[in-house]
Amino acid sequence: MDSGKDSQVRHYKWHILIIVATVAGVLILSFFVRAFENTESVWQLVSLAGGVIFLIALLTMLGRVSRIVETLNENSTRLEEASKAMVSIRDGLLQINHSTRISEAAKAIAFREDDKRSLRETVFDRLKQNDFDGAIEIVDEIENHSEYRLLAEELRRQVDEYRNATQDERIDKAIAQVEKLFDACQWVKASLQIESLIRANPTSDKLKTLRQKLIERKEERKRILLAAWDDAVTKQETDRSLEILRELDMYLTPNEALALQEAAKDVFRTKLHNLGVQFALAVSDKHWSSALEIGQQIVKDFPNSRMSGEIREKLHVLRQNVQLQNN
Repeated sequence: MDSGKDSQVRHYKWHILIIVATVAGVLILSFFVRAFENTESVWQLVSLAGGVIFLIALLTMLGRVSRIVETLNENSTRLEEASKAMVSIRDGLLQINHSTRISEAAKAIAFREDDKRSLRETVFDRLKQNDFDGAIEIVDEIENHSEYRLLAEELRRQVDEYRNATQDERIDKAIAQVEKLFDACQWVKASLQIESLIRANPTSDKLKTLRQKLIERKEERKRILLAAWDDAVTKQETDRSLEILRELDMYLTPNEALALQEAAKDVFRTKLHNLGVQFALAVSDKHWSSALEIGQQIVKDFPNSRMSGEIREKLHVLRQNVQLQNN
């Protein structure tokens, strides 16, 4: 920036020097003419020539000054545009930062819920083993964390109730915990809980019936999902069909999965076709953010499709377009 200003000043000084040299040359020439040629017409001619040279130099200097002023104006405009761009970038960064904080807060809440579930299961494992002191130690440790104090109070009440209960009451409380796992469709955890309870209470017929109940509840959930799948396919609700199919997959035997394979293929083809249309429309309308989001979904959900391969090669172009559009 400073070197540019120095260059402009040097150009300006050179024009002053040219004017000074021209004036000096005219004065010297006129002196010699007066000394050696005492003719009025010659003097007028010389004066005219000097005036023309002076005028040319002056106009040249003014042209240079005008260009300098234009350059300064252009630089000022560019600086204003750069300033506006910086403000826009700052606002965008603030928005991203705000969204990130919201996202992190949501994740923190989700993690806390997972932690609470794990802590409940840990205390319950101690209670199943009649390790009341160990359960109380865990509750005391939980209570040291302010965000879990309410949970600690709840667990302490459960420990006291479990300790003061009869053996049958304890088994009933354990069965209630397993029932909650049934309701949440957490079949693996429920199975592990059942086997652990049976090992701790090998003579309890109530606990042994939980094995059959686990099978029945899984079959019930499977029937519900199959009915929902059939309804979604009949109504051509592609997104709902896929959502049901993802959960249903864990319940199906190999033969059942084979029987649903053709219907599932049709659903996947329809979904891929719909996404392809949405992607093409977003690109056509130059909605680059939507195009990028849909393209990433296609690549994720249909990684082996030809459309996915073509989009994968263009993802970097889409990201560049999104950046340019946001700027």
